[in-house]
Amino acid sequence: MYLQRKFSKFKIVSEKLRLKKLFDGGGVMSINKDIVMQNVQRFGGAMFTPVILFSFFGIMVSLSIIFKNPDIVGSIAIKGTFWYNLWYVIEQGSWTVFAQMPLLFAISLPIGLAKKNQARACMESFVIYVVFNYFISGILTLAGPSFGVDYSLKAGGGTGLAMISNIKTLDLGMLGAILISAITVWLHNRLFDVDLPDYLGIFKGSSLVVAAGFFLMLPMAYFFCLVWPGIQHTIGAFQDFLKASDALGVWLYTFSERILIPTGLHHFIYTPFIFGPAIVEGGIQQYWLQHLQDFATSSHSLKEAFPGAGFSLHGSSKLFGIPGIALAIYATAKPAKKKAVAGLLIPATITAVICGITEPLEFTFLFIAPVLFAVHAFLAATLAATSFLFGVVGSFGGGLIDAIVQNWIPLFKYHSAIYITQIIIGLCFTAIYFFVFRYLILKNDYKTPGRTDDVEEDKLYSKAEYKAKKAMEGKVGENLKVDERDLKAAVFLEALGGKENIKDVTNCATRLRVTVVDDTLVKGVSAFTKAGAHGLVKNGHAVQVIVGLSVPQVRERFEALLQDISGVETASGTEKSTTLKAFVNGKVIPITEVKDEMFAQKMMGDGIAIYPQNETMTAPADGEITMVMEESGHAVGMRLASGVEILIHIGIDTVKMEGRGFHVLVKQGQKVKAGQGLVSFDKKLIEKEGYSSIIILAITNFSEYPLMKLHSGMTAKVNETVIATF
Repeated sequence: MYLQRKFSKFKIVSEKLRLKKLFDGGGVMSINKDIVMQNVQRFGGAMFTPVILFSFFGIMVSLSIIFKNPDIVGSIAIKGTFWYNLWYVIEQGSWTVFAQMPLLFAISLPIGLAKKNQARACMESFVIYVVFNYFISGILTLAGPSFGVDYSLKAGGGTGLAMISNIKTLDLGMLGAILISAITVWLHNRLFDVDLPDYLGIFKGSSLVVAAGFFLMLPMAYFFCLVWPGIQHTIGAFQDFLKASDALGVWLYTFSERILIPTGLHHFIYTPFIFGPAIVEGGIQQYWLQHLQDFATSSHSLKEAFPGAGFSLHGSSKLFGIPGIALAIYATAKPAKKKAVAGLLIPATITAVICGITEPLEFTFLFIAPVLFAVHAFLAATLAATSFLFGVVGSFGGGLIDAIVQNWIPLFKYHSAIYITQIIIGLCFTAIYFFVFRYLILKNDYKTPGRTDDVEEDKLYSKAEYKAKKAMEGKVGENLKVDERDLKAAVFLEALGGKENIKDVTNCATRLRVTVVDDTLVKGVSAFTKAGAHGLVKNGHAVQVIVGLSVPQVRERFEALLQDISGVETASGTEKSTTLKAFVNGKVIPITEVKDEMFAQKMMGDGIAIYPQNETMTAPADGEITMVMEESGHAVGMRLASGVEILIHIGIDTVKMEGRGFHVLVKQGQKVKAGQGLVSFDKKLIEKEGYSSIIILAITNFSEYPLMKLHSGMTAKVNETVIATF
């Protein structure tokens, strides 16, 4: 502990000197900007964690409404029939994420924002968010009129009140949930690993975070009671302004959303509109789905019924603009390369049109010709505004699936003219896109796919693939079957400067968002595109690799490479360096091969076991002793600084030996170092009395570490061989 404190002080002094040097050199502003971009990037990625669920649940709500409509499916959908009742029940479940949106954001944001122990951070965020709303409820119950709030009103319906976890509270929407969740993560990152005295041990970890949050939420609740009613009035005025702005507002919104895609900041544009209160309480998508049944049974103008839905036309360019761009790129490709270009464009176009994920195609020309992307944003905004002027509104933020299920099928009976008009306008813009892009590509000789002079281009990916495969084989063995996502992860890691250059990593729908230590080590965009990326965005130390829809799987493999230290080297001093080393010499086997049902079925946790060749069990890592079986001496529990909790159990059924042959060397609450002796035991005596001497290590909270890797099959050397990485 003394050395750790000295090292911490050394790091603090070093950091102060570094900042002083930057300040003297006039670099403070650039560093601050860089830090802001890193945090914004991480926050943007975290925001997508709950948003990714909305598409599925939106489709299910729409299908439920469609299948309950007798005008569409016939008499089986009449109220009271089995068919109707079935889809009524399905619909209730489909409202889950929309009805509990603030709670969903409060719980899920720590997954992307917390630096460690994300599962515990999610629990902490839930508790603190609920406490916050209980405090608001209590304050308004006693003094609602003092804050300009009529707390006697029923929640919802423009009252400024909402029900959160059965608590009547201020309607802060997802913005309040995001704020409280962010505060919780801030507390978690600073307090979770605080080392309290032993007599306060019960308040360590999550207890300390929640306790701090509890007291912090009291003034926060009072503050929001004081200011939020006024903010609600301001939001209401802003909603009225946007509605009055008509097509101009739609154009500006759509242009902003599209032009910010290269920066990854477009989430901050559309989220308050589609899922937040910018236009209507609860967001455009929730309102649209809630009233879809009403729209489906009335011929009243959709634009008059809900003009705010014009701000959900930003996906129109995905349906109609992207095909025009793809056709222009194909038409301008060299004849010899048209086939290869088609192979690139077809899947990217299908992904954009069907799923609404446009980046794989957009990034094929963004870095080659940024002017084309600016033109794309202009045309996308013009398409949305033109459609709105002709009366088109709806839920068109996604791709073709959303358009069909949430708009065209349920509403076509009474609103067919509007949607036929939309398709005609859209196809006209497909042609406009094609001719404008074709003209600009040819006039400026942009080197879009198929127009380059690089004859080796088709072979470059193979070289990168081969290099990645060899690098991975050197680490994990030649018998490992490596798929394309493994190869991408390996190449991306190398191109980003190696594992020592990675500070943290997260992702959104299509991007691997990485914060690097030294941005000068990051290679050029070609190093990434040759390995299958669609592009690269750099903002100082904040780097975004445009991967596509496979980004969650690539990120998982990327993080596994960061944590893989099969070759004994570790990135010491980082948050990704938690490892367990062998606690005795001997043959290592998976825990599933232990001849004891409780361990083999992982009832105590996942892990490994070792047949011991020596008679002293040591600590596999630095940590604290949380449990000692003092009477029998056959088991010890530990908790590492990273939060990993382990149980080390000597032998099977050795508790029956009642301590004979065991000598415990540590006490509960004691801090230990890796390699320090925990228990000495008499191996011969254990086996003489008919028991197995195998020693089992179980990670009891392994579910919190989905990327945990266990190593077995080798003969381990105590305190040297790595048996687990996190």
